[in-house]
Formats: sequence, structure tokens, C-alpha cells
Amino acid sequence: MNEILEQIAICVESGKINNASPFPPQMKGQDGADELTKQALDSGITAGEILQGGLMIGMEKVGVKFRENKVFVPQVLMSAKAMSAAMEHLKPFFASGEAERKGIFIIGTVEGDLHDIGKNLVAMMVEGNGYEVIDLGTDVKAEKFIEEAEKHPGSVIGLSALLTTTMNNMEKIVKAIKDNDASRKVCIGGAPVNDEFCQRIGADSYNPDPQGVVEFLNSQAS
Repeated sequence: MNEILEQIAICVESGKINNASPFPPQMKGQDGADELTKQALDSGITAGEILQGGLMIGMEKVGVKFRENKVFVPQVLMSAKAMSAAMEHLKPFFASGEAERKGIFIIGTVEGDLHDIGKNLVAMMVEGNGYEVIDLGTDVKAEKFIEEAEKHPGSVIGLSALLTTTMNNMEKIVKAIKDNDASRKVCIGGAPVNDEFCQRIGADSYNPDPQGVVEFLNSQAS
């Protein structure tokens, strides 16, 4: 791997945002994902190569560590901030069509539920793994998911719920999405839901952690 891409992956995995960032302490005073991404672009490395050879590798390692309880939410958030700093340099290339994303992921917390930490973690992890993420926020009705999905053929929808009281809304939303387009893939997640619930309501995938969502999306994209 190109040395600078390897350094970018390490910065993302470690949560090193930029030179001024004091975290992690052992990398204090070193360039972070921000500066290294700009240097990589200036040296002629493409946005796609930086995404695949740097950011995605770093975020995948964080995702696996999070699944294995080797790192926790604060560390994942720092990694996501490092990834976001790098993505600011890359987004113009994706917007222009010069570089391609792997697919589009539409995510939101279902109607009646205002919790967003789990949703935000999934969104960050998915974006860091090469997908365009459309985050609809919280308290999202079925109509909004359907409206956004129709703008993006082939996109996958992700539903989040953290309350047992909003699980029924998740079931209604999945039904509405599937009634509108039976082929639309829908994945679900959140503390009260499980694989049995996923199968019962007709969703396509349940994942207990963000890395599982990435793996499901990769299986659909391949």
C-alpha cells in the first residue's frame, strides 16, 4: 500500500483528525487525516484511491474493534471525525462524478423516535466505507423514506428505533416501503429489535452493529 494511504488509514483508525488535534496523545503534533488527504490529492492520488486505500481500511478496522468491544462510542466518534475531515477534500470529486461511490444508503430513525446516536454511528461508518449516505434524521415517516428512495433507484433503506414503543412504527414503515417497491432492500437496527423481529416484519437484514450494516451493503453491491 502507498505509504501516505497507510498513514491515512492509521489516522482514521486512531481518530487523529488534524495536526492541531491532541487526540490520540501518542500522535500529538503529527499531521492527521485532514492534512494527509490533501497531500495525497496534491501528489496525484485519486479520490477513489484515497477512499478505498485509506479511509475504508481505517473505518473497517474501527468497525470490527467496536463489534468486538475493543473500542467504544467515543473512539468511534473520533474516528468518524477524522474520516469526515478527509471526506471534505474528497466530496468535490464525488460530486463532479470524477470518483464513484459504491451505492446510496438512506437512513433515518422511525416515526415517533427521536434517538439518533446509533443512527449517526451507522451513517458515519457506512459513509467511511464508500457509500453516499442520505440521513433523513429522526421521527421519519414512511412517506419520506419512500419519497427519497424513489429519487435514488437501487438505494438501500436503513431504519433505526431505540424504543419498544416505536417498533410498531418500524413494522408499518417496512410494509409501506415494500408495498411501494417489493424489491427495495430495507435493513433495521436498534436496541429493541432482533433477527426474529426482522423476519416477522419482512425487512431484509438486521444488524446489531454498524459493521454488520456495511457487510450487508457490500453483499448487495457486489
